[in-house]
Amino acid sequence: MTSTEITTTSADARHQPLTGADKLAQDAATAAKVRRLSNHPDVVALRVEKVRTQIDAVIWLGIFLGLAFTMVNVQSFAAAGAATWSAGWLAGWLLDPMVSLVLVAVLRAEQVTARYQVETGAWAHRTKWFAFLATYVMNTWTAWQHGDVAGVVLHSVPPVLVFLAAETAPVLRDKLTEAVMAAANVAFTGQADPAPTAAPADVPAEPASDTADASPAKPAPAPPRRRPAARKATAKPARKLRGDYLAEARAAWAPGIEITPAWVRSVCPDISRGTSKNVADDLTAETTTRPAVAPVPADQPTTSDEREAA
Repeated sequence: MTSTEITTTSADARHQPLTGADKLAQDAATAAKVRRLSNHPDVVALRVEKVRTQIDAVIWLGIFLGLAFTMVNVQSFAAAGAATWSAGWLAGWLLDPMVSLVLVAVLRAEQVTARYQVETGAWAHRTKWFAFLATYVMNTWTAWQHGDVAGVVLHSVPPVLVFLAAETAPVLRDKLTEAVMAAANVAFTGQADPAPTAAPADVPAEPASDTADASPAKPAPAPPRRRPAARKATAKPARKLRGDYLAEARAAWAPGIEITPAWVRSVCPDISRGTSKNVADDLTAETTTRPAVAPVPADQPTTSDEREAA
């Protein structure tokens, strides 16, 4: 191994500590990458899907607990005082599951259709309303009959809560789907809502000729598509050099003015402090090396004509 190779290897193996600016640059690049991936439509859809699963699980748990609570009251209403384990008593246990299973089937269908924002129709809503009303009446009938206000409130809460959950769940799923679509729209178009397209300008009709009646009418040409107007490039002001500032200061200077960096900055407001000092030094050097003009006495002639006349 030659000395050149040894020097290169030792230089490559040297680890230099990162400066504060390098660390900030790495943090900025990492933050930009995380933000870009967090706003990606697939990542947003995955997060929304997790939230959708949690919401569905909690809503379904509340619905099943409410239906289980109403099952006992519906059985008592259907049995109507029949002896325990008799045929009427056993048949009473079938009434509430019959209504609840139909309600659960409708809710399960709405769980799928709401994901794709498909309307289930009026009959689905009518079935839910009938199942709710039937469950509510059978739960609170005995309490209404005896005038038991506390019983009415107690037996009204579970069926009303089941009904509200059944009506709210499709709306929540629909809004979650809209959130996914909004994220995809922002990612692909750069804006939350699609921009309204401008209506094409009307094409002026050509004047009719004498032979227009004899020939069949031709279909009007389709209006040309408007291309998006290109953004006008804003002209950036030209960067001033040190000589430009020196020329401005030279034009503003007059004998008797003290040349200082502060005076240069007052003449050239957009100049920096370091450049103003350099311009002040250059102008000072020019004024000191410039030959001084001796003042002419007032009584001495200044031109050749005046000398001859004198």
